[in-house]
Amino acid sequence: MTSRRVTGDSGSAGSLAAAVTRAEVCATACAEAWRGDGEILASPIGVIPTIGARLARATFEPDLLLTDGEAMLGQGTWAIGGRPEVIEGWLPYRAIFDLIYNGTRHVMMIPSQIDPHGNVNISAIGEFSRPRAALLGVRGAPGNTVNHPTSYWVPRHTPRTFVARVDMVSGVGYDRAAQAGPAASRYHELRRVVSNLGVFDFASPDRAMRLVSVHPGVGVDEVRAATGFDLVIPGDVPQTRQPSADELRLIRSVIDPGGSRSAEVQQ
Repeated sequence: MTSRRVTGDSGSAGSLAAAVTRAEVCATACAEAWRGDGEILASPIGVIPTIGARLARATFEPDLLLTDGEAMLGQGTWAIGGRPEVIEGWLPYRAIFDLIYNGTRHVMMIPSQIDPHGNVNISAIGEFSRPRAALLGVRGAPGNTVNHPTSYWVPRHTPRTFVARVDMVSGVGYDRAAQAGPAASRYHELRRVVSNLGVFDFASPDRAMRLVSVHPGVGVDEVRAATGFDLVIPGDVPQTRQPSADELRLIRSVIDPGGSRSAEVQQ
């Protein structure tokens, strides 16, 4: 599905700004999730988060560590589907756990369901003993969410994904982390949720999901209607920032010259 083109001031030439797509806005919003992280491992899952992580390191977070998707740390900026030209380190699977438990990793996952306090489900839809659909399983979601920063990318924002209560808790939200005590809450941090409609965080008094920005061409009412619970919505919701001319060049010519970003973003 082709991403909708949006208009507005991205801080670049007008012709570039007019051609920015929703997918490119989403990738830039995902990049912002890693802002300020410094020298940690960025673990993006999905095309848009991967573009975002590589874009972040190529611009404002040069110390981020990125893998080739297997066991090598890559230097520089390489294309989706390609390989880094320079290998700067070996990162076997067993070493990932050291990074997880030291808090030196920031993962961006794709939830099947997410609730108002950030509990996510990637395991099963329906009653767990007899689910309507079996998904990935719990995988590393519990350890990720209680040990290091975690963010989420949702390609299609609907009430079936943003739900009042998840069918099974795979990743731990703020309410359950607080209930579990220091063992779960000490390093717990849900940084950002980025969807095809907007950007969200949990910086409300009771750690409920808050609308941070709407993407160009999206209204607050559209986000509200696509969400299966009451969001915290400030009085003035800004637009998500659009990529600069240099960021657009990196996305289009260096990171994703094949245009795979458009297929992942739902309108």
